[in-house]
Amino acid sequence: MDIRFKRHTRKGSTMKIFILALTLVFLIQSGDGLRCYTCLFPTLSPMDCIKFPVKCPPKERCLYSTASGKTKNFPFILHEMSCAVNSLCGISGEKSTLGVNVTYHNVCCDTDLCNSGPGSRSSLSIALIPALLLLLS
Repeated sequence: MDIRFKRHTRKGSTMKIFILALTLVFLIQSGDGLRCYTCLFPTLSPMDCIKFPVKCPPKERCLYSTASGKTKNFPFILHEMSCAVNSLCGISGEKSTLGVNVTYHNVCCDTDLCNSGPGSRSSLSIALIPALLLLLS
C-alpha cells in the first residue's frame, strides 16, 4: 500500500510540474511582438471561437472581423480574429462567396490580446486560474 501511495505522489508531482511549465509558457512573452487572438476557423458566435494567442509579425495589428449575410432564409454573422496588415484595418465592404453576399467590418487594435471581440471579455490570465489553483492545492 505504501508503494502505491508513493507512485501516486510521484505522478501528482509530475502533473503539477507539467501544469506549472505549461502555465509559464503561456505567461512568458517572447520578444516585443504584439500578441493577438486567432481562431482556428470563423464561427457564428464569438464565444464559439477556439481562440489562442499568437505572436504577430512586425508591423501587424490585432484584427476582429465580422461578416454578415443571408443564405436562403437563414441570416448569419461570422466572427474571425487574427493578425492583419494595416491596410485591412478599419474597412468595411461587401463580398460574394459561393453565391452568398456578405457585408464585412474589420476593426483593429494595438495592445496584446485586444481582439477578443464584443461580449467576450475572457483573457488568458482568467483561463489559467484553474491551473494555478491546482498547483496551490
